[in-house]
Amino acid sequence: MKNIFFIAFFLISSLIFSQKPQRIAYIDMDYILENVPEYAEAQLRLDQKIKDWKQKLDKLNNEINTLKADLENEKALLTNEMIKEREEDIDIKQKELDRLQLAYFGPEGDLYRLRKQFVKPVQDQIFNSIQSIAERKKYDFVFDKSSDLIMLYYNRKFDISELVLNSIVKNRKRKIIEDRKNQRNVKGKKAPIEQVIEAEAVENAVDEVIGDKTETTDPDDIKTQEALKKQEEKEAKRAALKARIKKQQEAREKLRDSLKRESEKRREEKLREIEKRKKEREQLLNKDN
Repeated sequence: MKNIFFIAFFLISSLIFSQKPQRIAYIDMDYILENVPEYAEAQLRLDQKIKDWKQKLDKLNNEINTLKADLENEKALLTNEMIKEREEDIDIKQKELDRLQLAYFGPEGDLYRLRKQFVKPVQDQIFNSIQSIAERKKYDFVFDKSSDLIMLYYNRKFDISELVLNSIVKNRKRKIIEDRKNQRNVKGKKAPIEQVIEAEAVENAVDEVIGDKTETTDPDDIKTQEALKKQEEKEAKRAALKARIKKQQEAREKLRDSLKRESEKRREEKLREIEKRKKEREQLLNKDN
């Protein structure tokens, strides 16, 4: 806010005390960025990274919620030691979730650095074009309409946003021609395609900024990863134990069903034998009578 008042005061003072009229122009940075292909491509790549990060965080968060639900449902059947072990497993995964959230979206996280890496080259193009236009047209001030500076009124004839965009396009074409010319002067090399160069540059920027998230030198992170590895081993053993228990239960149920069928079969045979003897006695009684 102080900067705004200072700029306004400086501008008014300059207009009052200067011996010649001040030439002023403005740009709409948001409009310019929306129409710069490099910025749009960078934003798409950034959006994809954000989507991947969120999916990874959501997956880990779902695992934590599942562990919590399982613990709550099975708590009455577990010993205190087993409950403590489950709670430690949940705590380890929660710490890993917090670490990744900070690494991706923290104040100095990957999102901040990647935005800076992508936007800076585009900003350099824009600022160079603005400076060139301002010097050529003798502008004393060029303001950004989309910034924090409150512009109560502006005349569109002082908007040089289109001039800036045209300048960026011309500079891009000029650079392509110069690069092709330089490559033709190098024996045995073919003229490169600018889009391929830009794509490779962006990919390299991503690799440099992001790096390999599976490797870390931070002691706390190493401990967390070791704990996660141990937890995975515990979960694997627990899953194997559950599988064995389930198999044993199925075998017992199968044996129980078999014994039940055998018992019913013997019972039916015994009933038939009793019924047979009963009929024989009745027949003997009928003969005696």
